[in-house]
This record gives sequence, structure tokens and C-alpha cells, in this order.
Amino acid sequence: MSSFYGKKNFLGIGAAVLLLAVGFVLLGLKPANNPLALKVAPFIMVGVYLVVIPIFLWKGRKEERDSREGV
Repeated sequence: MSSFYGKKNFLGIGAAVLLLAVGFVLLGLKPANNPLALKVAPFIMVGVYLVVIPIFLWKGRKEERDSREGV
């Protein structure tokens, strides 16, 4: 039985988790008014949640569907 998601998808999700970890670390920098914590970290995290993760999830479903149809 083949996996629903391929190797590329697991690597992409791993990269997304790594980027989220970087975002959380930047978010926790002291002092609280640090420009990285206020401006960069939220953009990284929102980008990962709204762009990176959905791309790899949808890509896996498309590849699985294509392999079942023989395309």
C-alpha cells in the first residue's frame, strides 16, 4: 500500500515546521518591541500557514490522483 503523501510532501511539511519554529523563536525575542518580533515573525508564520502548508498538501493529493488515473 502506497503512502498518500510522497517524499517531496514530507520534506515540504518538514520545511514548514522548521519555518514555523523560526517564526516562534523570532516572536519570543527580547525586548518585546524588537522589530524582528513585531514585523518579520508574523509574516513568516502567516506565510507558512496560508501558503506553504496548503501547497504541499494539495500537491500530494494531485500527485496521488494522477497516479491512480494513470496520467
